[in-house]
Amino acid sequence: DEKAAEPEPKKRNDAYNNEKPFACDTCGRDFKRKADLNAHLTIHTGEKPFSCNCCGKSFRMRKSLILHMRIHTGEKPFSCKACGKDFRSSCNLMIHMRVHTDEKCDTCGKNFMFKSKLYAHLRIHTGEKPHLCNTCGKRFRERSALNAHTKVHTGEKPFSCNTCGKDFTRASNLSVHMRIHTGEKPYFCKTCGKRFCWISQIKKHGRIHEGENLFTFKNMKRKINASHMSVSQ
Repeated sequence: DEKAAEPEPKKRNDAYNNEKPFACDTCGRDFKRKADLNAHLTIHTGEKPFSCNCCGKSFRMRKSLILHMRIHTGEKPFSCKACGKDFRSSCNLMIHMRVHTDEKCDTCGKNFMFKSKLYAHLRIHTGEKPHLCNTCGKRFRERSALNAHTKVHTGEKPFSCNTCGKDFTRASNLSVHMRIHTGEKPYFCKTCGKRFCWISQIKKHGRIHEGENLFTFKNMKRKINASHMSVSQ
């Protein structure tokens, strides 16, 4: 008997194949347009080709620069239909809209636009961590946190610094690292105005002023006590 021919594996149709034809060689993510891929690649390289003419700050994407420029121009094109308040970005407007929505956490009072976001938030109060790492058993509240964690086991570090070549597991870690090369200091002390690269630095610096305030308070208390003693004599 002739052996029956095995059926060929099903192929994705052309529409599916062409849906996201541009792939990132570093992390494998797919994109619909080459322009989107090129913008994505700057995450891995750390490149920030779009600079602000007013303050010199650089950005990976043009839309980030456009949004930043509104700080200098004062433009706020997004308005809340409920109360009329204006915002620089649609994201800020969406965050504001939580004030007017009914999706509210009964425990802490925080508002959310979507029920799914509320459910995810509730895990903070319940302690629920449904996403399990199959390698070490560690659990996480959100899938994104689990995905980032698994890179610890795989050793994958898809985000590289274009200046020194250091690799990172997360894009956010690369962004923080880039401050070493750019000199960016986004955190500033409200007391003396000194700026810092990392939040840990400003927290440590804040203790200086706490000590100064304590010293001033003790001196003031000592002077008040001394004046009371001189009056009573």
